[in-house]
Amino acid sequence: MSKGYSGGCLCGSIRFEAAGAAAKPHTCSCKMCQRHTGALTATWVEFPADAVSWTGPGGPPSTWRSSDFSSRAFCPTCGSSLGAIDDEPIVALLLGVFDKPGDKALMPISHAFRDRRPKWWCVDVKAAIPQNAPPAEAPD
Repeated sequence: MSKGYSGGCLCGSIRFEAAGAAAKPHTCSCKMCQRHTGALTATWVEFPADAVSWTGPGGPPSTWRSSDFSSRAFCPTCGSSLGAIDDEPIVALLLGVFDKPGDKALMPISHAFRDRRPKWWCVDVKAAIPQNAPPAEAPD
């Protein structure tokens, strides 16, 4: 039995199921990823396009052609960034849209454009938090 993943946008209109092994889990701090996500660093994982099914009531996400080889995917209802649909054909999904983003198989193994993040950007969050700080609460 192959591994399966699921996830979707903020409003739930766009949902996906991705089958098989996740490939190239990585982070990226290029300007395109920063603008696509609104974050200084994006976290991605790739799947062959035929391994990704768009299962929500909204069908497949809307796309915007961002380069000669890729389109950025987003929900037309809530605006959530979902990832990129490449011409290869590869679907690169942002880890934040997965139902279980903490799955160890999704853990990034490389960081692209590390030099594009601000000098103060600290990837080692534990080192940046004072030992006596209260735990952060996650929003619902």
